[in-house]
Amino acid sequence: MSATNYRTIKENLSGGRVPILFLLFALALYQFYSAGFSMFAVVCMIPILVLGVIFIFRYRMATFWALCLINYFIQWKNFPVQGIPTSLPNEMLELLLLALAIIDVKDSKFERTANIMMGALLVWGAFCTLEVLNDTSGLGLQVGAWYSGARMMAYQLIYAFLVYILYITNPKQLIAYLFVWAGLSVFAAFWVWKQQHIGLTALENAFLQGRGRTTHIINGGATIRLFSVFSDAANFGVNMAASAVAFFIFGITSKIKKLKWIFLATGAACLWAMFPSGTRTALFCLGAGVAVYVVLSKSTKIAIPVGILGLLAYVLLAFTTIGNGNASIRRMRSGLDKNDASANQRTINQAVMKKYLADAPFGLGIGMGYENVPANNKYRKLATIPPDSEYVFIWIHTGVVGITLFLITTAVMLFGACCIVFFQLQNPALRGIGAGFCSAFVAMQLGGYANQVLMQFPNCLLFYGGLSLVYALPHFEGEWIEYEKEQLAIQAEKERIQLEKKRAKRV
Repeated sequence: MSATNYRTIKENLSGGRVPILFLLFALALYQFYSAGFSMFAVVCMIPILVLGVIFIFRYRMATFWALCLINYFIQWKNFPVQGIPTSLPNEMLELLLLALAIIDVKDSKFERTANIMMGALLVWGAFCTLEVLNDTSGLGLQVGAWYSGARMMAYQLIYAFLVYILYITNPKQLIAYLFVWAGLSVFAAFWVWKQQHIGLTALENAFLQGRGRTTHIINGGATIRLFSVFSDAANFGVNMAASAVAFFIFGITSKIKKLKWIFLATGAACLWAMFPSGTRTALFCLGAGVAVYVVLSKSTKIAIPVGILGLLAYVLLAFTTIGNGNASIRRMRSGLDKNDASANQRTINQAVMKKYLADAPFGLGIGMGYENVPANNKYRKLATIPPDSEYVFIWIHTGVVGITLFLITTAVMLFGACCIVFFQLQNPALRGIGAGFCSAFVAMQLGGYANQVLMQFPNCLLFYGGLSLVYALPHFEGEWIEYEKEQLAIQAEKERIQLEKKRAKRV
């Protein structure tokens, strides 16, 4: 560096230009946080974006971990970002990761994507693409509305599948991912504990007293359904139930003690966190996930005690009043009440929907809702009835043809994954990981049957991406066996050293 250039840099620093630039960047970030995109914010953030692109190209896995974090916290009430769609950060990172995989195609594992799940997702994606031609409402083609709906209903499923199967390619990455998921789940459990015992933040309370008042403050204010870092209590409760199933299975099937205790502790935290949500469906999600594992385990030693515990839990909830002093348990118990007013109202709503959909076999159209179906339209009523369920939502927008196809493609991808666990995988611990993903996927699907949570953040990426990993497991089972041997050898050596120390103390 020449003396002249050095003096110029020194003068810039001493003149205070660098601090001014940092202040401008900070102001741009604040404006982006509070008001969304603006020309000032975009211009000031260009240097940061350039550095970000360079970092992304050099550290691809860091971008994947960033996606996992953003996906989990994107609907946290304490981080509202105005002026941009909620799904935009997720989609940008997913598409960026796919672009990087295509650029580095020689080292990417694209051959692993050729499986039943990819085929099923492409069929569903193709159907949702053709739905752009659906003009049931007689309003002409609404391409913008269709794309907004199709992104969430179909394309994000394909993105989740591709990103996970392309970026988690060996045992160490798989364990790292399970640790990240466990850490996020434990934080969500901690945050609901904080909401319960310390209180809500101002933004969380604003949601509770506003949009969430009718669904989250119940029993005359005696019960408050908590939601942690999620969009709402139903989303949180179902996620915790499905996560609890997965981590309990990961824990009981792991031979590595460190992993076993971490996963079991995470499962216990998720199970506890499920109750403050007051989401009654969560109990059924938990039971469904456990039932799937009983089948996949191929073990009567597991099936008999789990079956007895499940039956005992059902009897205690359905036929006794044990635990009624706890509002969360009372709320869960009401899910078994056949005369529950909420369930009856859903039945009435679905009967009305069925009459309208008799004339609309392809549904109202993806993206069509109360905001774009006028008051004088035949299907206005259908557009304004709350679906209360992801399956009902799909039924409304794609008709009996769409919901039938969705059920078939979902069953196909789940069946394919279960076959891999049941027949292909030989290592017990790896089979347990596969079974955990399958069981959690079923738990989440049941949640989607009763609540509109299946395509919500963070569920889609977690559980569709998780199912895609089952299809990746056979490709690195050999590496897993070596990894497990290495870890067990380290574990045995530590136990030997500890035993020698104990013996030395006795002497």
